[in-house]
Amino acid sequence: MKKEFPLADTWASFEIHPETPPGGVAIAELFPGRDMSAAGESLRRRAAEFGLPFVPSDWLSNSRAAIEAAEFARDAGLFEPFHRGILEAYFARGQDIGDPAVLSSVGVEVGLDQAALQVALAEQRYADRREAVAAEARRLGFSGVPTFVFAGRYPVVGAHALDVFRDLLSRLRSAPTVSGAEMGHPQR
Repeated sequence: MKKEFPLADTWASFEIHPETPPGGVAIAELFPGRDMSAAGESLRRRAAEFGLPFVPSDWLSNSRAAIEAAEFARDAGLFEPFHRGILEAYFARGQDIGDPAVLSSVGVEVGLDQAALQVALAEQRYADRREAVAAEARRLGFSGVPTFVFAGRYPVVGAHALDVFRDLLSRLRSAPTVSGAEMGHPQR
């Protein structure tokens, strides 16, 4: 999309299920009596549109430590590769991103100082930043992930086909009150 539209993006991670216990929870326990296979298939198809592998999981990780590790990576100038690594670990390999060993492994892969990351996580150094993003997400009424916000006021919730984004961005580009600089800023 960045090749087609003048986009600037800032990723902000928030927990859609902050009640998830530290060790995670089975999806079947989170959504009792619901067949989640259709949702998994829909996500697999959306990922395939982007050439991304997707492994439906039957487990929801507690993402607090992953969010805090991503903020550590942001401060180290390695947010993009770490973020991509965490997404790949969870969605493509089915790994538990609440597991400190998984976070450490992704951190090492992208060049983070493993010992410093472990200390930051143990001290919960980025908990305040995680909480601030969560408060903003609640204030804005975010109800799902991913949520993309365009021009600071046009949210798109969920994994949609590229044409949904193209249509919105085309309309924003032609709107007289929206500048090119305002167009971007999709957030997660």
